[in-house]
Amino acid sequence: MDTSHETILRRCVEISKEAVAAGNHPFGALLVDKDGNILVESGNIEVTERDCTGHAETAVMRLASKKYSKEFLWECTLYTTAEPCCMCVGAIYWGNVGRVVFGIAEKQLLELTGSHEDNPTFDLPSREIVARGQKKIEIVGPVADEALREEIVAVHRGYWK
Repeated sequence: MDTSHETILRRCVEISKEAVAAGNHPFGALLVDKDGNILVESGNIEVTERDCTGHAETAVMRLASKKYSKEFLWECTLYTTAEPCCMCVGAIYWGNVGRVVFGIAEKQLLELTGSHEDNPTFDLPSREIVARGQKKIEIVGPVADEALREEIVAVHRGYWK
């Protein structure tokens, strides 16, 4: 994974910290255009908005789909701290974003959240979900940089107890 991915994912980590500070779960996501310009960003809003679909990725897709055409979104990349769940992959799929880059894998997230009732994590990789659809969405992740993965995990550490 190149340094531009890592730089953008570090912004997602900051967004996840902002989400926690606001009273939400520790997830952050953003959308960039083909030139790497940030278009939309959001942390998790599930708790404060009382919205069961308020995951960071879904919130980004909700905002982006209102502002941009599907043709434009196909050329964009959604970055997120953790591999998107099946609901979020669905939003990305229907919103028509062509690429996803994530920091930590769903399996690692499951290890962090355990059986916490606020995040009953699926053990279902996003690549498997995308493979069942008709769109060739590129999935990149988890991030290779161990220090960056640790930054992402650190926001979760102690949160899910």
